[in-house]
Amino acid sequence: MERIYKIVLDSIIEGIIIVDKDARVQYINKNAQKLLNLPSDIIGKKVDEVVKNTRLHIVVQTGIPEIDQVQHTENAVIITSRIPIKDENGKIIGVVAVFRDITSIRKLAEEITNLKEIEAQLKAIIDSTNDAISVADENGIVRLVNKAYTKITGYSPEDVIGKPATVDIAEGESIHMLIAKLRQPIYNARLKVGPAKKEVIVNATPLFVKGKFKGSVAVVHDVSEILKLTNELEEVKRLIRHMRAQYTFDDIIGDSKLIQIAKEQAKKVAQTPATVLLRGESGTGKELFAHAIHNASPRRNKPFVSVNCAAIPESILESELFGYEEGSFTGALHGGKKGLVEEADGGTLFLDEVGKLPLSLQPKLLRFIETKEYVPVGGRNVKKVDVRIIAATNMELEKMVRNGDFLPDLYFRLNVFPIYLPSLKDRKEDIPKLAIHIVKKLNQQYGRMVEGISPAVIKYIVSRDWPGNVRELENFLGRVMINMGPEERYIELKHLPEDSGLKVEKKDEEFTDIGEKSLKDLVEEYEKRIILTALKQTGGDKVQAAKMLDISIRTLYYKMERYGIDG
Repeated sequence: MERIYKIVLDSIIEGIIIVDKDARVQYINKNAQKLLNLPSDIIGKKVDEVVKNTRLHIVVQTGIPEIDQVQHTENAVIITSRIPIKDENGKIIGVVAVFRDITSIRKLAEEITNLKEIEAQLKAIIDSTNDAISVADENGIVRLVNKAYTKITGYSPEDVIGKPATVDIAEGESIHMLIAKLRQPIYNARLKVGPAKKEVIVNATPLFVKGKFKGSVAVVHDVSEILKLTNELEEVKRLIRHMRAQYTFDDIIGDSKLIQIAKEQAKKVAQTPATVLLRGESGTGKELFAHAIHNASPRRNKPFVSVNCAAIPESILESELFGYEEGSFTGALHGGKKGLVEEADGGTLFLDEVGKLPLSLQPKLLRFIETKEYVPVGGRNVKKVDVRIIAATNMELEKMVRNGDFLPDLYFRLNVFPIYLPSLKDRKEDIPKLAIHIVKKLNQQYGRMVEGISPAVIKYIVSRDWPGNVRELENFLGRVMINMGPEERYIELKHLPEDSGLKVEKKDEEFTDIGEKSLKDLVEEYEKRIILTALKQTGGDKVQAAKMLDISIRTLYYKMERYGIDG
């Protein structure tokens, strides 16, 4: 039995360590030695003396199981489950630890002859996974099931163990029985199981010992869980924007000193491979700057991959960034999947809202930035890519570092070249030109033909602080344009939303006495008022007035002469 016991545990993909009631190592399988870089001569030694960061000696004392605990080793971050082993009187006689770097068991064993003889130890192992597992012998008789199996099928171990594998089938053919005939693996079989006729997908493989067929092991997946994961992945695809950079520095509107400083800094760093950290309030244009930096860099013809670290569920963010190998987790695609890091090879990876990156994933990103190397989820081979990192955040990373929410080393790696983007309240002189630019863009989106903004409205939007910055200003102007009639060409006070807080009477901006004036005369009178207002707001600076009105300086001089405006 001892030989069979060793064969079974050495064939399991997870690493296993078993200690006795004195916390001395009684068994360690090959995968545990490899994963923890341990020698084979530790049998009989105190586990806390030979295994770093172990808690097995603590579980021996407390008797409390520790399921799916994160443990750091020299080479990896692993998931460990520590489960007490008790005798028939409930007394602790040892503890088994199961080490794994993925959350599912791909293969239980290849050499199992008599499961009942080792059921007490093996059950502790397979009950540590969320996958439903059933094992049958060479005659198709069920010999072992785990707790997850009971949850999916509704059958307890007493209901099925010792009975033919057809006992839990509501619709379809027993996979265990098929394997007993075919002696071949069967994947993605659709069945209905249990009294509730729950639809499941079954993957099963035959078990051979020295070339002789000894039974089969099946992993059962609830189809509803798979559909949930599929929908989640589809949502991720919608949230992730994988594209070529669309914008350049010419698309960044503004002539204020602060925005010009930011643009000059961005242009300089664009020519280097240095990591850039874009900092500023929400809506200040961090993504726009990321596009522009990429397009001004030597990587402009390579991929630009943008990912919002806050928008992707934490449970799949690592696999989306770094990809995964086939069979890494339930629902993983056949052949695995490339991650966004690999998609960006040769180009730029833009990590938006990097301050929301989960703490558990930060060490892997740090190592990638330092070495440009990574290991896909569920993989063992190191991949190397050439990717330039641009990160962005509106959070106070320094405070997060002090609070332990952000790794100091990752902060220093990202903060190589910080660029601070000013808020609108700090560059109000740019607001008129920004507003005109936004109106032109919204004309295309809304199918409108708005030609300008009245001086009174310009004065109003310049007076506001815009805590949401350019994004808030764009949303506001969008609402204003929706309030306009299709034939209206100028945004006036009467178009502003009721909740804008404006106290000025809207009729002051309207022509109350048209008299016998022609439309041409009225338009010219209105245009003259706009030019006078622009010159007043710029202190008589004609260059700035022309930029505000989005016309050439030559056109401005012509209109001033036409309307008799003194210069």
